[in-house]
Amino acid sequence: MDIIVSSACIISVHGNAKSIPQTRMDKAVLTLGSEEYELPLTVGSEREVGIDIRALRKESKAVTLDPGYGNTGSCESAVTYIDGENGALRYRGYSIEELAQKSSFVEVCYLLIYGELPTSAELDVMKHNLTHHSMLHEDMKKFFEGYPPSAHPMSVLSAMVSSLAAYYPDSEDPADLDLNIIRLIAKLKTIAAFSYKKSIGHPYVYPRNDLDYSEDFLQMMFAVPAEEYNVPTLLARTLDMLLILHADHEQNCSTSTVRMVGSSGADLFASISAGISALSGPLHGKANQEVISMLARIQADGGNYKKYLDKAKDKNDPFRLMGFGHRVYKNFDPRARVIKKTADQVLNDLGINDPLLAVAKHLETAALEDEYFVQRRLYPNVDFYSGILYRAMGIPTDMFTVMFAMGRMPGWIAQWVEMRNDPHNRIHRPRQIYTGATERAYVPMSERD
Repeated sequence: MDIIVSSACIISVHGNAKSIPQTRMDKAVLTLGSEEYELPLTVGSEREVGIDIRALRKESKAVTLDPGYGNTGSCESAVTYIDGENGALRYRGYSIEELAQKSSFVEVCYLLIYGELPTSAELDVMKHNLTHHSMLHEDMKKFFEGYPPSAHPMSVLSAMVSSLAAYYPDSEDPADLDLNIIRLIAKLKTIAAFSYKKSIGHPYVYPRNDLDYSEDFLQMMFAVPAEEYNVPTLLARTLDMLLILHADHEQNCSTSTVRMVGSSGADLFASISAGISALSGPLHGKANQEVISMLARIQADGGNYKKYLDKAKDKNDPFRLMGFGHRVYKNFDPRARVIKKTADQVLNDLGINDPLLAVAKHLETAALEDEYFVQRRLYPNVDFYSGILYRAMGIPTDMFTVMFAMGRMPGWIAQWVEMRNDPHNRIHRPRQIYTGATERAYVPMSERD
């Protein structure tokens, strides 16, 4: 096939994705003016085709332009596979639906970081290590005291993770790295819970060694010192499922940030801290919080969801329908299917009648029957229902993005480790097309007045 890039540039790809053998490298030919350049093809295990342009600038002095890197592969990775056209998501080859139904978050952590599902002995060791490394150094409590109660938990989370490097320095010893990985996953839930307690002026609740990961986090969030608190099994299992659904999602904004920062040689804690900051944006990890705000606005306006569908279709109206559409998925987000099914069950079992769930269901049904949304393939994504579930669990809105970060932690770590072990890794340094002023002479101040 021939792809015309401009009147002076043609790329011809020899072969196609379905017929190229997995082990064979084919080529693409770029015609730039009167010159031709052969570019190798890289074919992934799922027959994805990438045109390798690493030598392009050296040979032709040209660079590719791809704002937002929407069609640029920044790396080769064996962690996560997404098929946006068919709505598929797999961690290390395992479907997200199966993992969410049958696995635990700790098991998924092991799978993502070490590449395979653990044996029962390996899982027991990881559970033990996560349990016994969840305490924070007592000095770190002073850091929390320095933040105002109004500080957003994501800001606190990012700063506290970065500060872990002062207590657990980077090391070339693989055993030390493994221990820092365990420390980071274990302590993150403690930092997150402490951030919440700080924001409401309550005393911190320490982690317990007799609870699993999700149970321990919930007791640190909601227990009161000297009072007994039994973590509801339903809530612990629901949180586990939510963390699994968010555990990795290929080269998104925050994951790419982790890889970019790590490519400089920055340590694990600095790289993850940067990822947390990237996740805090409203177009990324804060999206489920934006969905709740939107649903509350519609509910306050009498629940007139059709009015807001019309506003979303109006190009002159700034209103955006949050929770619909995805940069990658052109079909249903498979995570949204799992969450929608779980939301009904959880709210029913808890006896919660959340009016926002009713608004969400009406909005989804109407949108899926509206030609405007159908033609644009705008389907509900994972953010559309996750916020409702967090509300049902008693998680405050400001903590939604923190929950996302907790879930995404093993994916960030897996991607960082993969990047660090890649012999072809280079410090990330994107190019640009300069559009500013050409060279000009300095103008003295007297001539500018």
